[in-house]
Amino acid sequence: MSATRATETFRAARDFLLEHREDYERAYAGFRWPRADHFNWALDWFDVIAENNDRTALHIVEEDGRRTEVSFAAMSERSDRAANWLKAQGVREGDRILVMLGNQVELWETALAAMKLRAVVIPATPLLGPADLRDRVERGRVRHVLVRDADTAKFDEVPGEYTRIAVGEEVAGWLPYAGVAEASVAFTPGRETDADEPLMLYFTSGTTASPKLVEHTHVSYPVGHLSTMYWIGLRPGDVHLNISSPGWAKHAWSNLFAPWTAEATVFIFNYTRFDAGRLMAEMDRSGITSFCAPPTVWRMLIQADLSQLKVPPREVVAAGEPLNPEVIETVRREWGVTIRDGFGQTETAVQ
Repeated sequence: MSATRATETFRAARDFLLEHREDYERAYAGFRWPRADHFNWALDWFDVIAENNDRTALHIVEEDGRRTEVSFAAMSERSDRAANWLKAQGVREGDRILVMLGNQVELWETALAAMKLRAVVIPATPLLGPADLRDRVERGRVRHVLVRDADTAKFDEVPGEYTRIAVGEEVAGWLPYAGVAEASVAFTPGRETDADEPLMLYFTSGTTASPKLVEHTHVSYPVGHLSTMYWIGLRPGDVHLNISSPGWAKHAWSNLFAPWTAEATVFIFNYTRFDAGRLMAEMDRSGITSFCAPPTVWRMLIQADLSQLKVPPREVVAAGEPLNPEVIETVRREWGVTIRDGFGQTETAVQ
């Protein structure tokens, strides 16, 4: 994919932040948000940096030790195939796709594919039940659902005329996502993407009232998370571990836009039960350079022997509710780095 004017404008803003990562005053005074009438992060950024790029974009380690590594070039190709296949199944620009997947390769390739098609993704956590899904399908005006095979039965109680796509084993009455592998890799975009077109629709957690819909455009998250990249301290070639569940906005912040804007590797460790020792062993084995976790994980980590981690990450951050000062001090004493506490909402980038 050839660089566009939007690519170069975005790159210049990113490179300015990388250059002045250690000089906040200079960064604050000199940074200007990139402006473009047309911008598609998957086409104008990801595909450009992915061309002939064999560095690892996504590295997933399963609890049983299985590893999956996908290069930037391969992820670009996979998302092209996914875009062509989804288009063949009737996905059109502006269509809303409810995506309910775990931390698996298909989650990232469909996110890029939907951007390329100018479809709108409604991310959903696999923890949702039929009642929540009915609400999301109805209020989100969902045209297509793309879910793990294990979750398809939940939709037996979700009425609506929507395309049903199952990832994994074949399910009766559902289109098998496995067909993506046979799709053409030659993807041709439609018209240019207007910067203010909708990109993602998130349902908030609904802590104090019913979940509300939050719309993000092809600018608000892809460009807005330049600030998240800067705050985390991500650099090209980093290996970034963010512990976050798919379906929540923080997953897009720190497992999609921020690391791949920095040309860093997204690292995932899938586990059913938290094991601090195993997590630190995987961090050492995979060379984690930046680490973000919610306060609950940090509190569990300090109950273990932090010296098990031989090479601590260069950058450590927390997001969610405020982190206890004693946790920050314990990590500083054991790892020699200071956890920086961030705040943000579904409606915003990091603040």
